[in-house]
Amino acid sequence: MVAAVTVCSQKSTILQNPICLRDPNSSLLGGSLKGLCLQLKPRNRRRDAISLVVASASPTTTPTRATTNGGGRFYFNFTGFPFPLGPFLNRRTIRTEAVKGCIWLFEQEQALGFSSVSTNIRMTVIKLKSGGLWVHAPIAPTEECIQLVKELGAPVEYIVLPTFAYEHKIFVGPFSRKFPRAQIWVAPRQWSWPLNLPLEFFGIFRAKVLKDEDLSTPWAAEIEHKILSSPEVGIGPYVEVAFYHKRSRTLLVTDAVIFVPRQPPECISKESLLASAKNGLAVKILSKGKEVPEEPVVDNKKNRQKGWERMVLQILFLGPSNLLEPKASFAQMSQKLIVSPIVKTLVFSKVPEKVRDWIDSIAQDWRFKRIIPAHFSAPVNASRSDFLAAFAFLDDQLGERYGTWPSLSLLFTSLMGKAASYFPPDDMKTLSSLDQFLVSVGAVKKTVSGRKR
Repeated sequence: MVAAVTVCSQKSTILQNPICLRDPNSSLLGGSLKGLCLQLKPRNRRRDAISLVVASASPTTTPTRATTNGGGRFYFNFTGFPFPLGPFLNRRTIRTEAVKGCIWLFEQEQALGFSSVSTNIRMTVIKLKSGGLWVHAPIAPTEECIQLVKELGAPVEYIVLPTFAYEHKIFVGPFSRKFPRAQIWVAPRQWSWPLNLPLEFFGIFRAKVLKDEDLSTPWAAEIEHKILSSPEVGIGPYVEVAFYHKRSRTLLVTDAVIFVPRQPPECISKESLLASAKNGLAVKILSKGKEVPEEPVVDNKKNRQKGWERMVLQILFLGPSNLLEPKASFAQMSQKLIVSPIVKTLVFSKVPEKVRDWIDSIAQDWRFKRIIPAHFSAPVNASRSDFLAAFAFLDDQLGERYGTWPSLSLLFTSLMGKAASYFPPDDMKTLSSLDQFLVSVGAVKKTVSGRKR
């Protein structure tokens, strides 16, 4: 989610365990430091041993049991300025069966640097009619993760990078080297910041570029795609590819929409949740002058929930109005399909016409009944009406209703979407101020596309 904003960072790559750069199949910074050999081992592999890998982000998801030999969660994740992404040494992988015998979800924790703020990051795997696997937005290829993929009993045929965003890009190279026969396909107009580096720098070689609504892709008979490729909204364009798996009627997106669950995802560790529940500096700054108690955090359900609520508000708003008592704001943001406030403010509101064309095309051509985003809950039971309702804010910007006459269901959901897209004004202050500052210094454009109100 962090890398989805306009001022996102495209940074470095991954060191794995072990990695030797004399091996042409390994790379650090795209192989620019050949000859360097690092042997990294966890202090105690027995602590990481597991026998159960299961989670359900939605009540409709069918959990599956899976075992791995010895854990294999160690992964040294080296990232650069200015947003290092953790965890840096240990990543637990949760596998869930979203559609029986057809779609699986793989999740890991994703932490923002050295902070106590975490969310989940998701890879989606679809089994094609050929018997091979189609992998969407790879995650860190730990031994545990790769074992869980191999337990599906099918070869990985295609690996897809559906966005320009760094948080999803950095794992494509390392993951693809675990499956060297797989084809790599990437979203167009890839870019990085602060240096616009080629894909090879990230260890991504021989990648094919997706074209909008291209029916010549080898999976086109089963999975269609549509590309949102905006004008530059700041230091680079926003690019995201939506996919539609026809047989299961499933829409796959990266950061376009989210559904925040009441409870934290299984992959987020209790240590991270309790760290977020602690009354640290951020809580004191955003306490609205109230006294902040200095008390130890006891490991219980209440404190884990408080930690999750604080994480969500910081991820969505950067600087929410009140972290000391997050429950009220969290309740307004959870259990509904929405566009993240960060993406809405810094990206989609800058290119409303492009976004409107993209979502209208998706809703018109694809009769999906569930959505799988790359963060928070999945699968989400949602129709085209729910999807359009999450983008109701575009109507205010463009001053127009839908191009076609809506059904009663769509009209009702769109009106309800006004409430679903409502963000607490106090929580939006920091984000709005950041947007104004970025516009004033030229880092983000005020409006790239769209009519004046």
